[in-house]
Amino acid sequence: MLDKILDFSIKNKLIVILFTLTIAGFGLYSVYKIPVGAVPDITNNQVQVITTSGNLSTQEIEQFITAPVEMEMANLPGVEEIRSISKFGLSVVTVVFKENIGTYLPRQLIAEKIKSASANIPEGFGVPEMGPITTGLGEIYQYTLDIKPGYEGKYSAMDLRTIQDWVVKRRLSGINGVVEINSWGGLFETIRNSHKPYSS
Repeated sequence: MLDKILDFSIKNKLIVILFTLTIAGFGLYSVYKIPVGAVPDITNNQVQVITTSGNLSTQEIEQFITAPVEMEMANLPGVEEIRSISKFGLSVVTVVFKENIGTYLPRQLIAEKIKSASANIPEGFGVPEMGPITTGLGEIYQYTLDIKPGYEGKYSAMDLRTIQDWVVKRRLSGINGVVEINSWGGLFETIRNSHKPYSS
């Protein structure tokens, strides 16, 4: 068999050269046109409900925010799985839907349930919000704002939070491909709480 292939190739050089050039041309076309990712996106159909709270411990976040949100989301149609993470000042509930439901119907269902979930959360403890339409591989970077040694008295925790919200966040938001930037921690003032600072 191999002898016949070699014999055919020697006798039909032009055909072999044209065939090789065709394969090479198709390969070059594929490199420039076909989207190739270093890490394939294997994320399921999910929607995240994110709630930030100023000064609640992990146990309080789980009790007053994560648990009520999970209970509201449990009876949605097409839900395959609900998982959550409770941290100091942060609650993230991930609701996984069946693939055949699509992208926007789950978000509509979640939006309706967020209102009733908010009613079960004590006032001032945080308001649940839906995360952006991104995949599980979408969170690509975490950073902190810190003070250089020797400048500790110049910037307070509230100053750092203000710089994050009004300078760093605005500049990063203008970068192409950045969907959302979540601020977490620091000290900030809220009008509805009589201008009392909350730490997280």
